[in-house]
Amino acid sequence: MDELDDMKSQASPKAFIEWNVEDLEDYIGRLKAEIQKVEAVIADKKSVSSAAEALFKS
Repeated sequence: MDELDDMKSQASPKAFIEWNVEDLEDYIGRLKAEIQKVEAVIADKKSVSSAAEALFKS
């Protein structure tokens, strides 16, 4: 769990009020890119798990 805590944004929701629109949109873009990376890792792990299950069911 410590790794997840370390990855959390340092900005609190209240701080977002002080950000300008351009910075907020940039932040959203970076979050979306991070989500895509995590989704790729999840897909890879599921693929490996499926392959392992198929191997052991034989």
